[in-house]
Amino acid sequence: MPSSPLKVAVICRSNINRNMEAHSILRKKAFSVWSFGAGFWVRLPGEVPNLPMVYNFSTTYKQMYNDLLRKDRQRYTRNGILHILGRNERIKSRPERFQECREAFDVIFTCGESIYDRVVEDLCAREQETFQPVHVINVDIQDTLEDATLGALLICELCQCLQHADDMEDSLAKVEEKRGKRMELSSHSLAGQMISFRIFSKKITLSSPSV
Repeated sequence: MPSSPLKVAVICRSNINRNMEAHSILRKKAFSVWSFGAGFWVRLPGEVPNLPMVYNFSTTYKQMYNDLLRKDRQRYTRNGILHILGRNERIKSRPERFQECREAFDVIFTCGESIYDRVVEDLCAREQETFQPVHVINVDIQDTLEDATLGALLICELCQCLQHADDMEDSLAKVEEKRGKRMELSSHSLAGQMISFRIFSKKITLSSPSV
């Protein structure tokens, strides 16, 4: 059982919705948590379908908020984007890219299979310094307000299990054994709809360099 809070990273594509909801909840539970995007750009719903608003990762949440406020206050209030950006600004000033971070984590959560693949690929390509193993766990979450809340609660549950586990791998296996029925009931009671979460994980053991 770790004597200090787990160092947790939560990653989605743009560091806007899914992982920031998890960041907010985990921070309230006193976990040591970071959040990142793994995409090349920050993308938000635009005024035209399939034509998103695009920002670079140096743009602050406040700047995005003000930009959307000028463009269409009613639209971005109605779809919840202004609320999300306001919440994000209270957590940190701007989105960050995981590829630019060199912090070591105990566990990394991704919010989609393509993000999981990108994170694992990035980790395996890095020049290793600490050779510390890290668990990368994907919780497949749709990018909606409701699913972000459900996914964040599941990530929080997983963190609590891992925090009190003597063996992370054994604890993950037990969660996966019971998750089917339990997650189905949880999704139904919280959102009034059935949402399927797929959980899979990979332990990356960073090997020492050859002599």
